[in-house]
Amino acid sequence: MEPLASRSADWVGEALGLELTRPALQPQPLNRRLYQALRGWIQSGRLASGSRLPSSRRLARDLGVGRNTLLEAIEQLVAEGFLETRPGAGTFVADLPFGTGEAPFEPSATPPVEAPEAALSRRGERVLSFCGPSEASHGAFTPGVPALDRFPRELWQRLLKHHQRDAPEAWLAYRTQGGVPALREALCDYLRLSRSVRCRPEQVLVVQGAQQGFELIARMLSDPGDAVWLEEPGYGGAQACFAAAGLASVPVPVDGEGLDLARVPPGQAAPRLIYVTPSHQYPSGVTMSLPRRLALLEAAEAHGAWIVEDDYDSEFRYGQRPIAALQGLTEAARVIYVGTLSKVLYPGLRLGYLVLPEALVAPFRRANARLHREGQYAVQAALAEFITAGHFSRHVRRMRDCYRARQALLRRALAPAVARGLVLSEGQAGMHLVAWLDDRDIERALVVRATEQGISLSPLSGYYLRQPGRPGLVLGYAGARDEEIVRAGEWLAQEWLSLVGAAAADR
Repeated sequence: MEPLASRSADWVGEALGLELTRPALQPQPLNRRLYQALRGWIQSGRLASGSRLPSSRRLARDLGVGRNTLLEAIEQLVAEGFLETRPGAGTFVADLPFGTGEAPFEPSATPPVEAPEAALSRRGERVLSFCGPSEASHGAFTPGVPALDRFPRELWQRLLKHHQRDAPEAWLAYRTQGGVPALREALCDYLRLSRSVRCRPEQVLVVQGAQQGFELIARMLSDPGDAVWLEEPGYGGAQACFAAAGLASVPVPVDGEGLDLARVPPGQAAPRLIYVTPSHQYPSGVTMSLPRRLALLEAAEAHGAWIVEDDYDSEFRYGQRPIAALQGLTEAARVIYVGTLSKVLYPGLRLGYLVLPEALVAPFRRANARLHREGQYAVQAALAEFITAGHFSRHVRRMRDCYRARQALLRRALAPAVARGLVLSEGQAGMHLVAWLDDRDIERALVVRATEQGISLSPLSGYYLRQPGRPGLVLGYAGARDEEIVRAGEWLAQEWLSLVGAAAADR
C-alpha cells in the first residue's frame, strides 16, 4: 500500500472515511476504530514519518463525527508516541523507524480472500506474445529511440509555456476537429513538399502516436477474422495491433526490393488491409522498388484492400535522395499514410497523424473523437510553431548529421568482425543497422551475453511471424551516446568473433 505522504494530507480524511465504512468483526466505539486505523497506518508505513495530519476540526467535519471523538483517538496516539504536536504547526507522525516490531494493524476487518486468477483473453495472450520485457532500455543497440540528448529542450519548453499560457478556453473542452488546424496545415505543407504526399489539411487526422493510428484503422476498416498482409520480417508494434483487433495475419516475405506479392502463401484469403514500410522497410532497411510499389497499388485495387503506409523515419537518409511516399503515386490510391513524431522528435510526445482519403475523413474523425478523445491542443499548437518557424527542419538536418556520424562509429567498432565475415545492412537510411547471422545458436548466445553486460540486443528472428525466422541482430544507434556505441560495438565484435571461432572449431 502506498504511503500517505505529507503532501497527501488532504486525502487522510477520505481514507479514514472509507475505513469507517468497513464492517467490523466486533462492535467497537468510534474513537477506538479511529485510533486503530491511524496506529495501523503508522506502524505499516502507510502514514510516513513527518506526515502532517489535517486539523482536527477539518478532519472531524470531513468524517462527520464529533471533534471530541476524534481528539480522543489523536490524544491517545500522542501519548503513545505515534503522533506529536507542534505548537502553531499542527499534528505530525512522529519520527519512527519503518514498523515498530509489532504486527501492523490490518485496516480491513474482513477475512482475507484468495485473489481471482488473472485469466486473459486469447487476444490478450496473443498481444503479450509480441511484448518484450517491461523494463525500458535506451542505450546502445535499442532500436527506434532517437537522440534524446540532442533535442532542443529549452526551446521546446519556451514554446510549450507560451501556448499553454495563451490556450483558449475552448481547448479545455472536448474537441472534434481532428487536431489543431495550425498543426494540420503545417504537417500538410511538410508532407507535400518533403514526401510528395497528396493531401489537404482537412485530410490530416492528429492521433496519439502511430500505434493509435493503426488501432483506429483496424477498427474502422476491418472485422475480426479479416486478413491483413504483413511484411515478413516486420514491425512488432503493427503485428501486435492487428492481432489485438482479431485479424488473421498473413506474413508476406520481404527481399531486396521490399514486399514480394508473388510470394504470398497460396490459398490465402484476400486482404482487407496491407501493412508496409516502403520507404525504409523495418527492420531489413530495404527500399521498395517502383515496380513493386505499382504492383502493390494494383493488388489493393483488385482486392478492395486498404494499404497502411507506415513512414516512420523517412527523414533520415544519408547520401540518397528522399524517396517519394507510396501514397502520392496515384490520385485515387487506396492508401492511408501513417506518420509519427516519435522518431524525429521524441517518443514521449505521443503525437502521430494519418493522411486519410477524402471518403474516410469524416468517419475517422468522429470515431477518433468518440473512442480516444482529442487532446494536447496546447502541445499541438507548440509543435505547429516548431515546424512553421523552421526549428523542425533545422533539427532534422542536425539529426541526419548526428546519426550518420553515430552509424560510422558503430561500423568502425564492428570492423574487426566485418573483416572476418560479419555482414551488415547498407545503412543508407534510418536509425539502425542489421547484422545478418547464419546461426540461431549464435544469435541466442549473443542476446544472453549482452543481457549479462547490460546491453540490449534485439534478435532479428523475433521480427518474424513464422518461426524459425532468419537469425540476426537489429542494432539501433541513434539514441546512444558516442562512448556507448564504441563500448557496445567493440564488445559485440569481440563476442561474435569468439563465438564464430568456437563454432568453426566444432565443425
